[in-house]
Amino acid sequence: MRKFIFLALLPVFFLSCAAKKAESQLVKGDHYELKKSDNQKAVLVLFPCFPCDIEHTKTEAGFLKNIEQEGITTLLLDYNQRLFLTDAEKEEYSKTLLSILDQHDVDKNNVFIGGFSSGGNVAFLLSSYLIKSNNSVQPKGMFLIDSPIDLEKLYDNAQKDVSANIDADAVEEGKFLMALFEKELGKPSENQEKYKIASPYLMSSPSIENIQYVKGIKTRFYCEPDLEWQQQNKGRKWENLNAFALKKANESLLNLGSEKSEYIETKNRGIRANGKKHPHSWNLVERGELVRWMMP
Repeated sequence: MRKFIFLALLPVFFLSCAAKKAESQLVKGDHYELKKSDNQKAVLVLFPCFPCDIEHTKTEAGFLKNIEQEGITTLLLDYNQRLFLTDAEKEEYSKTLLSILDQHDVDKNNVFIGGFSSGGNVAFLLSSYLIKSNNSVQPKGMFLIDSPIDLEKLYDNAQKDVSANIDADAVEEGKFLMALFEKELGKPSENQEKYKIASPYLMSSPSIENIQYVKGIKTRFYCEPDLEWQQQNKGRKWENLNAFALKKANESLLNLGSEKSEYIETKNRGIRANGKKHPHSWNLVERGELVRWMMP
């Protein structure tokens, strides 16, 4: 009888172990959520947009759904409200990243760092710093999704949005950005050197301050310059879009000798989780192509 009882309990035992194993793959900590793949081939580190958090990333970044089944371990961070990083923040973020990966025994051989909007700025600056400082975490690639990498241009665009007064949200955001920059960096016309150091890339003063360090890794600049939508909803022209600076940054990387930099313009992918059309969206990233790009 004991034998039969033992055999009857075996399925329950194995199901319990499987459940524990599945549960152990998801780890939540201060400012991060780690989802480990049983068959890890790459690690994807993601930063959110300025007012966003981890839950927003999980909701909007549709390509994340079950991506661990394709060998991708994901680390979602909620370090937000950053358009640039101080030296102290770069050091802090790099130490935190290394600590998380080591603490949870995550292989660091194939790490990719990405971000949406301002999160892309953080991804860019952190990737540059990790390479420059010879950190134990050496990114194999980074990608930015419609990120405002030229802060001088962002200030100028904010001024134009306020002056145009076409979209209430754009006006409010423009006033906020101008106040933020004037407080933290001053006006570009008076403090260009600060903008040169803080920006991942600056068009007006050709500089390789931050961009030079990523020329040897895979880079992708995603955008959807839907001019019709932008003109109708925001009153913006091509030169006022994030895509304008992203294209210039890609060209600069190619001129520096990069053989792995891509500027990716999408069409009709700018749709948010609520179904609303918006070219400023996580959805610009196509999952299958992203996974192939990250494979060693």
